Amino acid sequence: MQYETITYAVQDAVAVVTLNRPKVKNALNTRMRAEITHAVLAAGDEARVLVITGTTGAFCSGQDLGGNVSAATLDVERVLHEEYEPMLHAIHDSKIPTIAAVNGVAAGAGASLALATDVVIAAESALFIQAFTRIGLMPDAGGTYALPRQVGLARALGASLFGDAIPAAKAAQWGMIYESFPDDQFAAHWQARAQHLAQGPTVSYNGIKQALHASATNTLEQQLALEARLQGRCGKTHDFREGVTAFLEKRPAKFEGR
Repeated sequence: MQYETITYAVQDAVAVVTLNRPKVKNALNTRMRAEITHAVLAAGDEARVLVITGTTGAFCSGQDLGGNVSAATLDVERVLHEEYEPMLHAIHDSKIPTIAAVNGVAAGAGASLALATDVVIAAESALFIQAFTRIGLMPDAGGTYALPRQVGLARALGASLFGDAIPAAKAAQWGMIYESFPDDQFAAHWQARAQHLAQGPTVSYNGIKQALHASATNTLEQQLALEARLQGRCGKTHDFREGVTAFLEKRPAKFEGR
C-alpha cells in the first residue's frame, strides 16, 4: 500500500507508524484507518516491536469531522464496524508488543487508539480527552472497554461524562497509561523503550499479552492451564535456552526473538 496519511518505517526491528495529517491534528479518516491497519499487520511480520506516534505536537484529535463528513450523512455504526474494528483488532491481536508514544493531545477516538496498545508512554504536555459528549456522542473505538479496566468505574465515568482533559502525569497516576516523561527527553525515552523490546524474547512477550488479556474473564483453573500452555511454548524457544545459558554464564542474554 502507498501510504498517504501515515509514514511507516522499520529500523533495528522497531516499526514506527507516524500519524501524518498535521493540518487536522492527525484526525482519523477512512484512509488513515485503513493505512494504520495495513501497517500494523505488516509490522507483525517485519519487526519485533511496533510504535504508533503522531506528527507536529499532536497524537490524534479523533474522528475527522471536516471535509466531506457531516452529522447528517455520517453512519457512525457502519464506520465503527467496518473501519475502526479491523484497526483495533490488528493492534490488540498483534503478535509483537505495541507502544503508543503520545506526543500531544489524544482526544476522542485518538485516546481510544492510544489505549488500544500494550504500553502508552506520553510526553508530560500530552492530554487525554474523552471528548465525545462535546458533540453528543459517547466513547467508542474500544474506549468503554479500556477505561474502566485501567482506571476503575468511577474515574472512567467521570472522564467520559465531563470530557475533562487529563494531563499525562495524572493519566499515569490513575493507571490509564504506563508513564509520562519530560517533553525534551520524550523521544529518546520511547525510542530506548522500543529498542529494549526489539532486543527481547519476542515469544515470551506474546505469551504475556495473551495471558494478561485473558485473565479478566478466565477462572483460576483456566488461567493456570493457559499459563502452562504458553509457558510450554516459551520453553521450546531459542531465547529460553539462551536466557538460561546467559544466566549461568553471568552475562547479558542475546535474544533473537525465536
